[in-house]
Amino acid sequence: MPEAKLLPLSEAIDRFVPNGSSIAMGLAQETLIPFAAGHQLIRQNKQDLTLIGPISDILFDQIIGAGCVHKIRAAWVGNVITGSGYNFRRAVEAGTLEMEDHSNLTLAMALRAGAMGVPFMPARTALGSDLFKTNANLKTMNCPFSDDTLTAVAALKPDASIVHLQRADVFGNAHAWGNLGLIRDACLASRHIIITAEEIVEPDVISRDPNRVITPGFRVSAVAHAPWGGHPSPVPGYYNRDHQGFIDYQAESKTQETFLEWQRQWVDSVHSWQDYTKLLGAKRMADLAIKHHDLSEPVDYGY
Repeated sequence: MPEAKLLPLSEAIDRFVPNGSSIAMGLAQETLIPFAAGHQLIRQNKQDLTLIGPISDILFDQIIGAGCVHKIRAAWVGNVITGSGYNFRRAVEAGTLEMEDHSNLTLAMALRAGAMGVPFMPARTALGSDLFKTNANLKTMNCPFSDDTLTAVAALKPDASIVHLQRADVFGNAHAWGNLGLIRDACLASRHIIITAEEIVEPDVISRDPNRVITPGFRVSAVAHAPWGGHPSPVPGYYNRDHQGFIDYQAESKTQETFLEWQRQWVDSVHSWQDYTKLLGAKRMADLAIKHHDLSEPVDYGY
């Protein structure tokens, strides 16, 4: 019998994300963003974190604003509705945040190299750009076969990947659907994987559709039940993107003082997913919820 990995989210973060960790998050780009887990990092006042992700929407901005972040390895940080994040801009301008600039593709290739266990990936991307001036993990090389000039993208191996998915069993096997982005490669590249899930289901629900399993359960360190744990980002099959939430955050993070007030309401006062859903309110949740589920049928593999 495999080991059960189900833990309260607070315990999962406390156990597997010590200060100074590098964490891959927001890997599906604008969907399935692990906001509940990110807020738990803030509540535990984690320090000196390195955040890794392509387009994490406002989650990175929130963790930066709380003073938890030392370095960002990303293609973009901000609010996809309103522009770059205010906390991110303040930290960069103050010189308190180290930035490693990537394109979406260089970040994807760095995590792919980490997942494959190789030191770098060759590519034609970024040649002629100024990314080489700001990112020491991009080098040029000559192809040993054609002598063409290529980009060498150094491997990224995060201490942890934190992903929000639709459903998981207690052993860490989990289903995801929709835009998967870099989730699979980031998980395989990471030392630890923390999964937050909308639903905890029986193992046979997962095993009936094995092609949808995002990463093998034996590689997962912890699973936490977190309904609405991706809000305000969308979770395909469960709820839509909360556009008003992103617009409100833009106004509420304009200054450090207004951001701290936002943090007190939406993070510090929340101690469980039940607290969060109560704060959202039944009407808002009903308006965002997917009304009709059309899940795929189980696959018949024969005997």
